[in-house]
Amino acid sequence: MAAIHDNRRMWTTMAVDVADKGNALPKELRAQIFYLAEFTDHHSQQVIRGKADPAALIDINMAVLKGLNGQDAS
Repeated sequence: MAAIHDNRRMWTTMAVDVADKGNALPKELRAQIFYLAEFTDHHSQQVIRGKADPAALIDINMAVLKGLNGQDAS
């Protein structure tokens, strides 16, 4: 469960950053990142309760990582 908690912390940090009015990212991208942070928070809670599989969280992180590396996220 430590990985789930660390992942939630990372996404919470990103949500706080993109919610800041001084963030220079385009508004649409900021909104998408914020939505992913909300989803990962909710889904993480479900995983911790044993009601969901962590695969979706892994998929999201891998897609973001690939995007940051300039690769196709699919």
